[in-house]
Amino acid sequence: MGNGQRSCLLPGRLTLVMGTINPVNKSFCLEQICESNYQKLLKLIPDLLTLKETAIGQALNNTALHITVIESTPYTLTVELSHNFTYNLEELLEPAVKIRLYLDAQLAEVLSDHARASVARVFKDPGLSRDIMNYKWRLNYFLQKWLDHCLKKGYQFRKMADFAELR
Repeated sequence: MGNGQRSCLLPGRLTLVMGTINPVNKSFCLEQICESNYQKLLKLIPDLLTLKETAIGQALNNTALHITVIESTPYTLTVELSHNFTYNLEELLEPAVKIRLYLDAQLAEVLSDHARASVARVFKDPGLSRDIMNYKWRLNYFLQKWLDHCLKKGYQFRKMADFAELR
């Protein structure tokens, strides 16, 4: 791999469990996924770090993506990314993934999604580190695959103010 990097996806280092990847060194692999997700988010949404409110991503023949800034501090940015489905005059935002970007470390970590609560709400006992790591792994692995899908579809994002100018 060069420059001292190890791959967490080397043959023999993974076990397949009910169709999911289960790396042996989840801590290292989780960090790699969070680094990768940060880069993928910036590729998908080039203006992400300057976004103040909401942006909409569109791709030909695909459901719109919405990203909303929840909180912005000098070192973190917390956003929610979701598809916007419309059913019978009601909007349904799923998977509604809440993501915290650590700007100085260049990491993006999933905090929760529409179906799963945050780690702090699920695990009250910090002694359950293995369960916590497994939970974080599943959340962040899902984001990685979803971002790959969105990048492949070619979503283009515009800030809400840009839509107002088109009217």
